[in-house]
Amino acid sequence: MRMKSLAVLSATAILGAALGWAAAAASYQKTGTVKEVAPDSFTLDLGKEAWRFYTDGGTAGKEALKVGDKVTVTYKQVATKIEAKGAAKAPAKKK
Repeated sequence: MRMKSLAVLSATAILGAALGWAAAAASYQKTGTVKEVAPDSFTLDLGKEAWRFYTDGGTAGKEALKVGDKVTVTYKQVATKIEAKGAAKAPAKKK
């Protein structure tokens, strides 16, 4: 019985580590010039377009941002809310 519990605990730990690694691996990077800095965000000029990135207390390096600096931003795309509207209705067939 004790061996079975140890095996389940080990499998759970391995699965948790794998899921944690997969979540950490889902990040992206953009490099550009800082166009604007606000207390909770900044805008990055990417040449043909500009992206706004929002920051919080855990964002490393935000205190050193200055307009004109060339920076590389590492970010994640995370959904904050999903609201289901139901399935789309199929168009009626013409006779």
